Amino acid sequence: MKLNHLTVKDAITKLKKKEFSHAELYKDLHDAIAEKNSLYNIYLSLDAEAVSKADALLDTPLAGIPIAVKDNFLTTVLPTTASSFVLKGFRPPFDSTATKKLQKAGSVVIGKTNMDAWAHGSSTETSDFGPTKNPRNPEYLPGGSSGGSAAAIAANLTIGAIGSETAGSIRQPASWCGVVGLKPTYGRVSRYGVIAMASSTDSPGPIGKTVEDCAIMLTHMAGHDRYDGTTLPRPVPDYTKALTKGVKGMKMGICYMDHPNIKGTDLDTAILKAAKVFEEMGARVDMIPMSRDGKKGTILAPDYAIGVYTVVQRSEVSSNLARYDGVRYGADRSVFAHEAKNRIMLGTFTLSKGYADKYYVRAQQVRSLYRKNFEDLFSTYDVLLSSPTPGYALPSGASNGDPLFGELQDMLVEPSSLVGNTGISVPCWRNPETNLFLGLNIMGDQWQEEKILQAAAAYEQATDWNEWAK
Repeated sequence: MKLNHLTVKDAITKLKKKEFSHAELYKDLHDAIAEKNSLYNIYLSLDAEAVSKADALLDTPLAGIPIAVKDNFLTTVLPTTASSFVLKGFRPPFDSTATKKLQKAGSVVIGKTNMDAWAHGSSTETSDFGPTKNPRNPEYLPGGSSGGSAAAIAANLTIGAIGSETAGSIRQPASWCGVVGLKPTYGRVSRYGVIAMASSTDSPGPIGKTVEDCAIMLTHMAGHDRYDGTTLPRPVPDYTKALTKGVKGMKMGICYMDHPNIKGTDLDTAILKAAKVFEEMGARVDMIPMSRDGKKGTILAPDYAIGVYTVVQRSEVSSNLARYDGVRYGADRSVFAHEAKNRIMLGTFTLSKGYADKYYVRAQQVRSLYRKNFEDLFSTYDVLLSSPTPGYALPSGASNGDPLFGELQDMLVEPSSLVGNTGISVPCWRNPETNLFLGLNIMGDQWQEEKILQAAAAYEQATDWNEWAK
């Protein structure tokens, strides 16, 4: 087996046992990148000196393993562009807290991965540097906005990766690329040094080959940061300790499978089969009916979240992108691509006098209803089961001309993202004709990462969908 196919756990273990050297690991990785990157368009930049840094890190927790980093995380060693020509060639003066923590733990940033420009999209087709292709089937999209990081894992062009999620941007590409993606609780991982999209929901997190890989990376990414006031001074557990606890006695609820766009599809079948696996392991699984009023014992339909997220996200985008005026970064606002301009204009409109109460305030009120609905459900259930996206990856070009493409593809995760809950996507189905995957989204309440990891690890070990976990 080529060394670039190793998981984070296996790479660390074998490096520390000196079964191979960093030079051998990085050679296999760079050979694979040289062979495949031009086809998939995953990396925007690579650190040619990465291997020279790794040898000195053998005795650290992460032992010098390479990590692929989404290009909206500030890194001093490589340019940070957010896949936009506005920031082409920009070299940050400091590192993001998340990448700094991972480097302090002993990882090496091997390269920066492609993404939807400014994280605006769910396809990685809005990148100014060209679209990324899905390694499972290059005729299809990898998802987004962290599509480059998910594709890097799927193609074995890295050992581990990180991305950021505002509403689906980790879990949706993880689902479409057949890998594992974990969206932490809002505030569990610092946003400092991550180019802001929607500041009230942005959540950095790991993307990996296995649940264990994500647990390892999250353990070293999470924690309070004095530079990010939304992080809390809560202790960070060793998340890997939750992986062997099993699910016996856990209460789980299945969500959204009675949605008219999902009922009777492969996704419906896949989630119900996953529920059977949990029941066989000793969990109690209920079907939670969807409702339009969020009454007790039901889950509020995700359709309303499309409008809420559209208004809130565009409003925050218009504020966050206002700083890119050409004075500091070298390119003026005319360089913004079509998607960014659309979002700025819509956000500015919704915040303007006479319209803020009509749109923005109303959106926040509905957001509060989702929060109350989840509080009710998590008072009964340990985790909720769904999917990050309504179906398989769509063909390349599917997002062109669709202003709500991302919102529709992320519909099933937008409610939980709006209220800051945590969730993880693990492979749960594969279409043998297209080689495309579906993901099982295991959602937990805020600060319940250990529960979702516990359930995800149990499912991964009980099934054969994840090739790296066999």
